[in-house]
Amino acid sequence: SRYLRHVLGNRNVEPIDISDPQQVANRIEWYFNRCIEDDIQPAVTGLANALGVHRDTINGWKNGSRREGTHRDIIQRAYDTMMELWELNLRDGKVNPVAGIYLGKVLFGFVDEQNITVQAKPLEQTQDIAVIEAKYKELPED
Repeated sequence: SRYLRHVLGNRNVEPIDISDPQQVANRIEWYFNRCIEDDIQPAVTGLANALGVHRDTINGWKNGSRREGTHRDIIQRAYDTMMELWELNLRDGKVNPVAGIYLGKVLFGFVDEQNITVQAKPLEQTQDIAVIEAKYKELPED
């Protein structure tokens, strides 16, 4: 019920003018302070709810596809704050490692990647062709 009270409190706030960067920054600060008061980790969707937008909207602000000139830096600072908390909690064992890795990939764009380079090289001839042909002649015919 503590989580539900927190979520409903984020959704039921007075709307802001999301085109105004200062109002967005103030609401982000309000959201983080509310997380402190409720003793709950901030979440991307929770931030979106507090702002009154869909999480795709703040992802658009973050990646610069929407309001790049006005909102990108503001939302990037919010993401950086959440990422730092994620790192600290993961490092200190306060988050299940599997859940932490999942969140890092889904929320913060981390990837498990391994690059393997395959190069074709000509085979070196180690035996005389006559020796190889002789071995094949020794094989049974069936």
